[in-house]
Amino acid sequence: MKPLVLVDIDGVLNPLGRPSADFRRYRCVLEGETYTVHLNPRHGIWLLELAVRAGAELVWATTWEHHANEWIAPRLGLPALPVIRVAQDRPSEVGEMFKTPHVAEYVRGRPFVWFDDLLFSADERYLRDHPDVGDFFLVQIDPKTGLTRQHFDLATEWLTLSGFSQGP
Repeated sequence: MKPLVLVDIDGVLNPLGRPSADFRRYRCVLEGETYTVHLNPRHGIWLLELAVRAGAELVWATTWEHHANEWIAPRLGLPALPVIRVAQDRPSEVGEMFKTPHVAEYVRGRPFVWFDDLLFSADERYLRDHPDVGDFFLVQIDPKTGLTRQHFDLATEWLTLSGFSQGP
């Protein structure tokens, strides 16, 4: 089965700390609210590279949901990606964050890497205990700095060494 690479935005692609000079500042208007985001164009290149090398499908796992395709993807040179709906409509079962049950339902046994800044042991426990979740690798991102090349290298290594890579 083709592996998935799940991507969050705030704290991952849009660091919450002071961004480095590699980031560009954008003002986005979503449903009447103005947001400032800092995006690094290299992230788009790295994500596409990871997807090709691993034969993986990129998927948004963010509260931006479909707005990610409107505002974030074009600024990073990404095509429109599938979106996991992550409404905050469920109570926690084991202390997992609100996105985790939605991810568990979406993956349907496919191996996946998940880049997020809010992944903790409760999320790992929830995913390991969920019957529809197969192999996965959670990449905890420091929200102050966001995604780094080292995170991509870890994900590539896991997909390759685990035998999930279907790329060239």
